[in-house]
Amino acid sequence: MTSKCDLTGKGIQFGHNVSFSLRRTKRVFKPNLQKKTFVVNGQKVTMTLSTQAIRTLKKKGVLAPAK
Repeated sequence: MTSKCDLTGKGIQFGHNVSFSLRRTKRVFKPNLQKKTFVVNGQKVTMTLSTQAIRTLKKKGVLAPAK
């Protein structure tokens, strides 16, 4: 699984954990990526998408909502 969304390009980001005493340690923010399969022109296409992109596709009517 790749670490980027195929549609939006959303990937990992870097930052700090900040404790109560304000010490900073490095950390990684990872996007919530899911594999989704679409039928495009009769062919199945599998894409790695962020959950935010999946929500947008459902809202726009490109992706049928899950039942």
